[in-house]
Amino acid sequence: MFRKLRLTACLTAALAVAALPVAGSAQELVIGTATGQTGGLAPYDGPAMQGFQIAVDEINAAGGIAGKFKIKLISKDTRSDAAQTSIAAQELIDSGISVLITPSDADPSFAAAALATDAKIPAFSPAASSPTLPMMGGDYMFANFPGDNVQATVSAEWATKQGLKNAYVLYSPDTQYTTLPLYFSDVFKKLGGNVAGEGTYTIGQQDFSAEVTKIKSMNPPVDVVMTAAYEPDFPAFIRQLRAAGVTAQVIGSDGIDSPTTFSLGAAAEGLVFSTAGHATPGSALEDFNKKFAVKYGKETDTIFSAIGYDLMKVIEAGVMKAGSTEPQAIRDAVAELENIKGVTSVITYKGTTGMPVRQVTLIRVKDGKRELVGQPSPTADLVPAPRMQ
Repeated sequence: MFRKLRLTACLTAALAVAALPVAGSAQELVIGTATGQTGGLAPYDGPAMQGFQIAVDEINAAGGIAGKFKIKLISKDTRSDAAQTSIAAQELIDSGISVLITPSDADPSFAAAALATDAKIPAFSPAASSPTLPMMGGDYMFANFPGDNVQATVSAEWATKQGLKNAYVLYSPDTQYTTLPLYFSDVFKKLGGNVAGEGTYTIGQQDFSAEVTKIKSMNPPVDVVMTAAYEPDFPAFIRQLRAAGVTAQVIGSDGIDSPTTFSLGAAAEGLVFSTAGHATPGSALEDFNKKFAVKYGKETDTIFSAIGYDLMKVIEAGVMKAGSTEPQAIRDAVAELENIKGVTSVITYKGTTGMPVRQVTLIRVKDGKRELVGQPSPTADLVPAPRMQ
């Protein structure tokens, strides 16, 4: 009788253990992605998540992070809508994720960041570049791209070194990102340049005739125009600007690092823009681009695929440093990361407030292709403080 009871107890205990999550599931790193795979952010979020997937596949094929933490992705399409981003983020948080990925734009990421901070789950945007995102999003929000204020500083210093002295900046108050030219204006003036005018536009605007007329009528003539407009606004603007006979240097930012820019023909010739990397012969980025072509059967035509890959490598480094998939441990570890080697740049978070220290690249459009202008470091004292819209 005693033996029978003992056997029954053992079987009951065994069944109870079997009902618990298996050890493998406890070792999983569950990442939720709430990104715009359709809609206006798709040209950025789509490639970013493709690159992210390449890194995930590599890590899992090698046995997981540190050889033990396999990665599981749960993905939701936010349709590039801020409200849908909030809904998707909350659903992912409720499902028990350890890391949240938000869209490649600060505005839809703000609400998701607040939810992640409340839940104490680290959140990362692949390419949002507003330095206000971690400030407003909270201690659990991290960016993965050169900040707008840093990009603008590099562009303003380059413009000054080219002897450009009279600028016009065109920005939109509709989003955090499109106010980047105001940082350019601050730095350009500090360097002795003159900002002859500042114009605004509405996101989605296609008629820039009023702004083009203002720029053309400037006396003395404007020799540089800086804008953070992106598709479809930027193509409309630069076509109308060139059609009006304005030959001033145009400087843009990473939002126009897209195939459309390189298909604009003569209108985009000589355009210079800031971005996050350039594939030089023998570089890690060149190797990544080859991996991308093998996996997806086509060459990548944007930097954002590599940015997505680098983001997963940052998360991997954070988990390795933490030795855990516990969200708080990952967050604390990422905040202390230094010199993580990505394919676009070396990345550091230690000593920052969530905006990474990483390289900025300047690209010129020449004959419809990318020409490397340089990868200069900004003068630290010139970088403006984050501008709260």
